[in-house]
Amino acid sequence: MKSALDSSVLVSALCADAADHQACRKILLSARHSILAHALVETFSTLTGGRLGFRLPTSQAADLLSKQIAPKLKLCELDPTELFTTFNEAENRGIRGGAIYDYLHLAAARKAGAKQLYTLNLSDFLAFHRPGDPEIVQP
Repeated sequence: MKSALDSSVLVSALCADAADHQACRKILLSARHSILAHALVETFSTLTGGRLGFRLPTSQAADLLSKQIAPKLKLCELDPTELFTTFNEAENRGIRGGAIYDYLHLAAARKAGAKQLYTLNLSDFLAFHRPGDPEIVQP
């Protein structure tokens, strides 16, 4: 079954101290999942920004993501038409402000034909989920 991941799953899979580390790591290694390319940027930011209580050097984070994580994923981009279509859908789904970033993950998962989108931010995604969208699941 095709599935997609958001950056919360990547971060937890990489951080051994994370509460959901084992479940996220298992999901990451179980198949080649689709992911919005921007999720790598979000993961890089989290790994190097200090929010987790540590900061990886940028060169180490870049190396980790490019050599160990990206090859396990199928990157999905939204072209300009798809991006603006997503923006136009936002009002009907009650999406404002920063919620657009999560919605872009869902739009990319739809584009990739994913049946499931794995996230640790279940409530964020369920707020704008509609019938026909990939199922939102927690690892």
